[in-house]
Amino acid sequence: MKAAGCSVRVVAPQRGISRLQTYEYEGVSVIRYPIPFVSTREEVQGKTAVRGTEHLHDLLRCERPDIVHFHTFSTGLAIPEVRAARGAGARVFVTSHLAGLGYLCKRSTMMRWGESPCDGIAQPVKCAACVLYDRVPRPVAWLIAGLRMPTPGMAGKLKTLFGMPQIIAENLARQRELLQLCDAFFVPTQWAANTILANGAPASKVLVMRVGLVHDQITRKPDPIEQPTHHPVRIGYFGRFDPMKGIPDLARAFAALPKDLPLRLEFRGPMVSGESSAILAETKAIIANDARVSFQPAVSPTEAVGVLSEYDVLCCPSVCAEAGPMVALEAFACGTPVIGTRIGGLAEIVQPGVSGDLVEPRDWGALSALLRRIAENPAGTVDCWRRNLPIPRTMGQVADEYLSFYRNAGGAAMLETLATQSDA
Repeated sequence: MKAAGCSVRVVAPQRGISRLQTYEYEGVSVIRYPIPFVSTREEVQGKTAVRGTEHLHDLLRCERPDIVHFHTFSTGLAIPEVRAARGAGARVFVTSHLAGLGYLCKRSTMMRWGESPCDGIAQPVKCAACVLYDRVPRPVAWLIAGLRMPTPGMAGKLKTLFGMPQIIAENLARQRELLQLCDAFFVPTQWAANTILANGAPASKVLVMRVGLVHDQITRKPDPIEQPTHHPVRIGYFGRFDPMKGIPDLARAFAALPKDLPLRLEFRGPMVSGESSAILAETKAIIANDARVSFQPAVSPTEAVGVLSEYDVLCCPSVCAEAGPMVALEAFACGTPVIGTRIGGLAEIVQPGVSGDLVEPRDWGALSALLRRIAENPAGTVDCWRRNLPIPRTMGQVADEYLSFYRNAGGAAMLETLATQSDA
């Protein structure tokens, strides 16, 4: 955006700081405003303004940006901030990068019961039961969700449990308000667009904006004629150790294979939380000291493409409707085919049998069979896929498309000021 002549500012909440922080990142002005480490139940549920967001509201009133673009919502960045942007006279755009698609999915995965892809139609009782299934058995979840009990006299976890249908209904009301307030609502996949529309969004506001590569100068490795795939075939997982990534499913798929199969597996990624450590521990327990499997630390973004080039196949066993994942595009750019799960962006990035292959989310048995097929016939799988890898689009192209929408929505040939809000 800056290279295109826009004045850009990134504004985002940050937990635990005591005052506004300003700095530059790669020449772009950044402001972080303080929100508490621990939010109240009312703040998390959007029933009261999050402490600290008044800094953002004041900034909007003072600077009066032409465009405010929200990139996903979190604590401290929600409907009140959209209203404040509108009140400051800005055109408002939203991009939903997460599977929740704004306020549609309380799980933010679009996985029904956390087990299989959802049809995407949001309803209070249906969605409440799905969320409650993490806490109680499924029949009990259905029972509680259908009771619609009043909760004024309840407190704590009990209030959340019996109040879940109302929480879902309030989220759906926020979704309707969000679509009313914004000029356009961008999503990264056609599936996401269809889902938003199926939930009653106006067709004129829902637009697909596929993700693009940050790096636009990536050298592709030699083609399979010059450098065919040899045994052992190297499979890589590259990304966060996060529950939505399906890492234990890949471990189970690999552990089920014969020990003499000429296959190697590398897990590589950052530990970002205690939850990451738990996923890593579970994965190592499943692998059980298999010498064919290694665990490597994260690398810098500039080193990522080099690591992906060393894999014969990248595996993305996601168990939620991710926008990308971006790593799949990076793998394509450097010449590495991708296998994974048929959900979210991956289902629209990978063409089965052409640039890789896909199985159903959480079906580690099918993933194991696919890995075996790859090991037994790399020439008929990996090398065939390598000949058909697409050239991914770049963030420069994404920026150009956004600018076109901004200009059309604003009715101006040139934009003098652009304020971009993000939670990351």
